[in-house]
Amino acid sequence: MNRMKLRIATYNIHKGVSTFRSLPRIHALKHAVNAMEADFVFLQEVQGRHDWHAARHAQAWPQEAQHEFLAGDSHHSAYGMNAVYDHGHHGNALLSSYPINAVRNQDVSDHIFEQRGILHCMVQVQECIVHCYVVHLGLFAGGRRRQTRALIDAVQSSARGDDPVIIAGDFNDWGNQLSPMLRNSLGVAEVFDDQQEAAAASSLLPNWPSYPVRPARTFPAAFPCLPLDRIYVRGFAVDSARVLHGPQWAKLSDHAPIVVNVQLN
Repeated sequence: MNRMKLRIATYNIHKGVSTFRSLPRIHALKHAVNAMEADFVFLQEVQGRHDWHAARHAQAWPQEAQHEFLAGDSHHSAYGMNAVYDHGHHGNALLSSYPINAVRNQDVSDHIFEQRGILHCMVQVQECIVHCYVVHLGLFAGGRRRQTRALIDAVQSSARGDDPVIIAGDFNDWGNQLSPMLRNSLGVAEVFDDQQEAAAASSLLPNWPSYPVRPARTFPAAFPCLPLDRIYVRGFAVDSARVLHGPQWAKLSDHAPIVVNVQLN
């Protein structure tokens, strides 16, 4: 029997503005997201509302929230509001080509200076429910560990052990300290693990499994050197995974997106 194939992407869109001059990039981002042809797009730093940008760039700023604008007519969307301020708010979002049955946003802020959340969406993929968790963790190591424990608790309390799970987003985990916690507690795999295992099998990495598993580098987008963004899956076989980076992507956001092709087990 043929297994269902899905394409997954994760992307920190830097609130839809350029990195240095805060010029709108949301229309170009929509074109880029559409070109990915992904069934699921996990988004971070999504602007639900920003009155200043809307007033300053009236012709280039969409009237609807960014997740609704990016979804268009081709995707369903859900938004988790995390950071709230006088002139607007931003958070995480999920775009899905399949119906989203349920949405829950959990506040996992570790202190008042960083508002963070976990957006959990239950997506109906034909006869199967796929649990999608969009995350954006904090800048401090202790806070990230506490947020990861909250993520583990959230997954364990909302998804059964045999349910398909996708966890994706900006983990800010440049030292790769969190992957063992997630693997051991949830039975997930990071999507670049399989590629390194394949390289080991072909003798490119002869010391596997002692060779450290390293996520792909995604930051900064022009010349990625830090592995900040991740996609973890359970119940899926990974066919391919790649980072989209280079000058054209550097114009859109400071992060490079990850795009993955998987098959549902």
